[in-house]
Amino acid sequence: MSDRPLLPKIIIALEEQGLDRDEYQLQRVIDVEALERLVDSMGPQTDTDLEIRFSIGEFRVIVTPSDVAVMKMS
Repeated sequence: MSDRPLLPKIIIALEEQGLDRDEYQLQRVIDVEALERLVDSMGPQTDTDLEIRFSIGEFRVIVTPSDVAVMKMS
């Protein structure tokens, strides 16, 4: 990913969707350290379609080696 840890990227993406930190507890949904190790193991030059998805309430979080996105599920 980048030099910036994954956890703040996920939190910022969730907050940009209007979620307050009291509305989710990531540690109950996913092991962020394990997710970081998986994404980092791909390396920046790896040409891969790695995409990890998980849900937080009504939102879908999508993590790739280069990005974190949050979308409201319909």
